[in-house]
Amino acid sequence: MITLDRVTKSYMTLNGRVFVFRDLSFALPDGANIGLIGRNGAGKSTLMRLLSAVELPDNGKISTNGRLSWPVGLKGGMQKNLTGRDNVKFVCRIQGVRRAGMQEKIRYVQEFADIGDHFDLPVATYSSGMQARLAFGTSMAFDFDYYLIDEVMAVGDAVFKRKSRKVFRERLEHSKVILVSHNMKLIRKMCNIIVHLDAGRATVYENVRKGIAAYRAAGGEP
Repeated sequence: MITLDRVTKSYMTLNGRVFVFRDLSFALPDGANIGLIGRNGAGKSTLMRLLSAVELPDNGKISTNGRLSWPVGLKGGMQKNLTGRDNVKFVCRIQGVRRAGMQEKIRYVQEFADIGDHFDLPVATYSSGMQARLAFGTSMAFDFDYYLIDEVMAVGDAVFKRKSRKVFRERLEHSKVILVSHNMKLIRKMCNIIVHLDAGRATVYENVRKGIAAYRAAGGEP
């Protein structure tokens, strides 16, 4: 179960403080693959960062009884001043992986991401595609109850896409996904619960078809 209780999140901008959410509350049932949909600017990326604790709410509480990955495919998932290798080491320490286990994880991510010598360069020098490959490979190296995914499987050449889909299917045999996407065909295929974000509010639909219809009625892509 994932619950949000009166969550408020805002950012300070040059034009003053902007609120993404005010007193946002909803609950997601266990054992469901979640499709997180909404128009651009609805707060999908912010919500993913909050769920993964990459960012904290101004007020309110987020509770879960499962382990959530960081938001794969979204900016902010990796430490930009560290190399790819050091990012994997950093994640290993957070996850309690040491010594031989750490070396195994590093080898897995280096081979999976397939970014060559860039693996030992700062992530700040990476293209967006390379960042996504590193983030996806690092996420797949660990076991989570929920994987937070932002269409990262659309990144890369045909070989990388096939490799990504294969390992992701393997992970979903034992885990669930919270998927941000504008691709409603993908949402219908992978998800059985919809969270529709609109104007700072979230509506949970147990009927995927109705959730997609609400998104389209609010001006979402057809």
